[in-house]
Amino acid sequence: MKQVTVIGTGMTKFGTLADKSLKQLLLEASFQALKEASFPKIDAVFIGNFMSGALANQEILGSLIAHDLGLGPIPTVKMEGACASGGIAFRHACEMIEAGIYDTVLVAGGEKMKHAQSDVVMQAINAAMDTDSNEKKAGLSFPGFFGILANRYFYETDASKKHLAMVALKNREYARNNPNAQYRDPATLEEIMNARMITEPLGLFDCSPITDGAAAIVVTRGDKGIRVIASSQASGPTQAQEVEDLLTISAIKQSGSMAYEQAGFGPEDIDVIELHDCFSMTEILAIEALGLAERGEGWKLIEEGQTKHGGKVPVNTSGGLLSRGHPIGATGLAQIYQVVQQLRGTACNQVDGARIALAQNLGGTGSYSTVHIFTNGR
Repeated sequence: MKQVTVIGTGMTKFGTLADKSLKQLLLEASFQALKEASFPKIDAVFIGNFMSGALANQEILGSLIAHDLGLGPIPTVKMEGACASGGIAFRHACEMIEAGIYDTVLVAGGEKMKHAQSDVVMQAINAAMDTDSNEKKAGLSFPGFFGILANRYFYETDASKKHLAMVALKNREYARNNPNAQYRDPATLEEIMNARMITEPLGLFDCSPITDGAAAIVVTRGDKGIRVIASSQASGPTQAQEVEDLLTISAIKQSGSMAYEQAGFGPEDIDVIELHDCFSMTEILAIEALGLAERGEGWKLIEEGQTKHGGKVPVNTSGGLLSRGHPIGATGLAQIYQVVQQLRGTACNQVDGARIALAQNLGGTGSYSTVHIFTNGR
């Protein structure tokens, strides 16, 4: 992409935020981003959100944010792509700037989930599956789907539940230094491995939580700020029975390949990554799909500590979805928030000398994936 840059970032704390509405969370993150960008003229507002109607009884999010921030009668829109809603909204903002339609766009994402009963939240989340499918009618859930992938992974490789726990432990350790993270309490490998089972072999620490929160990014035309050098999106099968290879999330692989081609970089050139660890198993599969390891060998990187500081490339230094939290519409933008801080040199768990960063956002059971690559130009 030519001269598309991030000039403002904002993010609320993630967790249980009972005293704030979804609109208030979006406004808080958006105001932070606008202030950091020195309040530029905004041409449009794009909102990433998945369940505001079902859980918060609130739609028209774009218009609400533009009005309450005094941005004038500008175009606004809410974009939905399940857990990839934020990444999709950011991608469309970049494309509109690249095309010359807008100069500066505010992209915000948020979700309000903690106030609702768990069964209500689960029913709303399951709308990201194919409602007409036999799998949905049989009761397949997202933990069930990724549990199937984990069992298949164990069957085809020498990986075990210990490697899933090592992913969860790494991300918990990173989250301890992130003031915005949902879970900052320490945990041990033994505690993670012996935690309450959700669906075999995924325990409590292997699954991302229900979360309130919002994040926002101001993206503009120009050469000042953190430059966006690739933006890609791909779709994948919406049913497990249609997946050709259960151990390859094709949408991640394809979106990653497209992004590398745009950027002119390969996975070996990336200094820090935020990727979609909705489950600990997903992080291992995403590592492979993004080309950091061969198929079936991502667990070896985990075992060797190659995805931590001092290793091949630190992954999810924010704590990831597993410990930073997963307010669905905000997730893709929270990932971008973290990698932008990394490239500025101001991140929690800073990677020394970080120059190129990647953010990957997944929706559904592999239905959507976006990949964005950034550089600070050093």
